[in-house]
Amino acid sequence: MAVQKESRLNEFLENPERSLWSIAIPVIAGMAIQTFYSIVDMLFIGQLGGSSIAAVAFNMPLYFFVMGITFGIGTGITATIARAIGEENKEKADNAAKHGLLIALFMGITLTLFGLLVGKKVLSILGSPSELIDESWSYLRVTCYGMMFIVFSIIFRSILAGEGDMKFPVMVAATGTLLNIILDPIFIFDLDEYGGFGLDMGVKGAAAASVVSQMIVFFIFIFMLFFKDHSYISFDMENFVFSRKLMKEILVVGIPSSISMVIMSFGQGVFNYILVIGYGSNAVAAYTISGRLDMLMFLPIMGIATGLVTTVGMFAGAKRFDKVKSIIIYAISRAFIIVSITSIIVYLLTPSIIGLFTDDDNIKDIGVSALRILCFTYPFVGIAMPCGRIMQGLGQGIPVLVITALRVLLVSAPLAYYFAIIDSRDIVWVWYSIAISVSVSAIVGPIWVWKTINEMENSDKSSSNQSQS
Repeated sequence: MAVQKESRLNEFLENPERSLWSIAIPVIAGMAIQTFYSIVDMLFIGQLGGSSIAAVAFNMPLYFFVMGITFGIGTGITATIARAIGEENKEKADNAAKHGLLIALFMGITLTLFGLLVGKKVLSILGSPSELIDESWSYLRVTCYGMMFIVFSIIFRSILAGEGDMKFPVMVAATGTLLNIILDPIFIFDLDEYGGFGLDMGVKGAAAASVVSQMIVFFIFIFMLFFKDHSYISFDMENFVFSRKLMKEILVVGIPSSISMVIMSFGQGVFNYILVIGYGSNAVAAYTISGRLDMLMFLPIMGIATGLVTTVGMFAGAKRFDKVKSIIIYAISRAFIIVSITSIIVYLLTPSIIGLFTDDDNIKDIGVSALRILCFTYPFVGIAMPCGRIMQGLGQGIPVLVITALRVLLVSAPLAYYFAIIDSRDIVWVWYSIAISVSVSAIVGPIWVWKTINEMENSDKSSSNQSQS
């Protein structure tokens, strides 16, 4: 694989649309493989029974908590490196990457200890019933043992995204995911019909397969980046110089982004709690299945949004606000159109899709109602989600936090609680609360983005005029 020793700035400026897709398509492909894995994983776990699906479901808020913090900080690293490359400051880009590795080490240790020490208690707080708590905890405990590998792999990917390279990290992640799919049945079942070489670990076997896969991904990154010098970014830690200013620049975007994702994780836990209290564990299982399918629907949105962090960051760093505006309009319009078409197809095929995951008629009915209503919200996610990533590319993390808090804490969770617990309405009203909250985000996000870009452009023009006079 070729070593990248020059930045991609000029290439991105010459053809912004192509550059966006050069990031988005590998991201979509990688996430498609990851989503396929999550679906296959759920199919394997589903063979253990509905209770096993629910046991894993109560881990999802914690999973999103860890992913949220890590990807949030990773976004801060991506945006900082992209802007540094836009400013044609390689030393700053290199140092930002090294600060990212320092953060990864701290996060890996902290999250591992947190999970092992209080994970079981947190699962109970999140609503895991007594008959499921041991199975839920067995899954979480094994996952904690591989936390360091998970965190570092995400941070490595974020660093490479900042320089505009998503092909290599996606290839590595895809390798790990495919390995995970192969290991899943070996770790989960006894495989008596194939000679009994399976480990028969049940739910915790699914977690163990993931840990082994992530460990291999971690060592591939280490080998290619530290020993093969694959990237434009240099990982020479001997020349590392700690900079409070640079750390602040990363965290100004990373911390609000992390908190916003933690809020979404909290929202996931709240929804599980509301569904358990209001409608029973089958509702949680159905919501978890539809959530896995959400990931599939969001693939093009997340790919385009990830590309926007790098492209907007580079163009803003280079003070090319004309390019910033044009790539935003192009990206959001494509996301909306693609997801609208996909939503129509999924809406029509919903009963067949849900039927792949469970034979339980009650879970099927709940899952179909959830997915069909959510199909109407997906195109608006194609507007709201990219807006948050645009703001991060511009070096601003607070807007994402505010919009997420508005959507989850002030709209969807309170409405769902009212409909399910206070007013005892049909479960369909819980799905309506999600749709309403997404619509609010799709209105607030674009307004805030355009206002911010105009302010930055005017500020840059004022600075240029003052320097000339």
